[in-house]
Amino acid sequence: MTAHPGFDARRLDFLTAAVERDIAANLYFGGIISVKRGGHTAYHKVFGHSSESKERAVADNSVFSLFSVTKAFTNILVFQAIERGLMTLTTPLAKIIPEFSGGLRERITIFHLLTHSTGLPSMFEARPGMYIDVLADTIAAIVEVALPIEAAGQSVGYAPLFNHALLGEAVRRVDPKKRSYKEILHQDLFDAMGMKDTAMGVRRDLKARHLVPEFRNNYPIKHLGHSNLGPNGAFEEENVEMPWVGGVSTAHDMMRFAEMLRQGGTIDGQSIVSRAMVDQARTIWTGDKPNEFYASGIRAAGGIAPPANLGLGFSIRGPQMGTSMFGTLGSPGTYGAHGAGTTIFWVDPERDISFVGLMTGLMKTIDNLWRWQKLSDILLSAAL
Repeated sequence: MTAHPGFDARRLDFLTAAVERDIAANLYFGGIISVKRGGHTAYHKVFGHSSESKERAVADNSVFSLFSVTKAFTNILVFQAIERGLMTLTTPLAKIIPEFSGGLRERITIFHLLTHSTGLPSMFEARPGMYIDVLADTIAAIVEVALPIEAAGQSVGYAPLFNHALLGEAVRRVDPKKRSYKEILHQDLFDAMGMKDTAMGVRRDLKARHLVPEFRNNYPIKHLGHSNLGPNGAFEEENVEMPWVGGVSTAHDMMRFAEMLRQGGTIDGQSIVSRAMVDQARTIWTGDKPNEFYASGIRAAGGIAPPANLGLGFSIRGPQMGTSMFGTLGSPGTYGAHGAGTTIFWVDPERDISFVGLMTGLMKTIDNLWRWQKLSDILLSAAL
């Protein structure tokens, strides 16, 4: 592999060596890291295996479960709906989903959902032991149990489930064509972007390449699907609608997505979302408020917890020193998203860098934070 002139090739070797050390130490099993600068491939490396047994090597076209990186796709659908006049950032959610109304719920807007400042509790599941692959069932459960513990806008707490399930449902309800969430996602994003190996659920033609995620007892709940494929079987189902965790993709497709954002919402000359919306999405809207979901864990592990630094659905590096998956060397405007213990992408608009990391073997939250911070900093130190 020849390094792009924008990087020091020797320092890029440090990135390869660090990942190989981690895998040898059984911190995770393998994966793919891909980097572009100014649209040119600077680094693309396939590592290791899909599981601890080492029976199956990761391939360049392997399909990964994205977990919460899926939320980034749902963000784009929300932005498109706003640009088409179907909702606004300040629209109360109860106006779109009337059964989600009453009390403090009335004050929750699309903006609050995107910035994780709804006042709802941060919960991984709506009802313990329920199937999560049918969106209508998930929404019904959320309507029943998701009660605010404070007024919207008071604090920030990452919502693993509630916010993006509700946003996905809101997109569905305002769609003039009355399509399902999954149809909107595939037609208006994946098809429009040429992301041929990306899907909601494990599409039949992707199944042979899909690396079934191993949770390694590092996640607090089960993820049940109606085919009863195991405690985390929802991530092997084809017919799912999980706007918060259900996406699958390849490193190449995820790089297309990151590059679309880096170019202000455009890919191959086609506008997917407006530059104005991307600019708002990568603006910090949460001030100095901490992200209560992560801050206590970071401090308990001896790290520095920066403010939440949330934009519209995306996390942002911010100007502060602190534990960050986007590295401590990144420009303050670096933004992106990550998924439970395995997946990440970020864009550094100042340095014109797009970074994608898809790994196998789910890590604990704080270990995953430090892993990506370390690897991101190695990559950023190699930038000339």
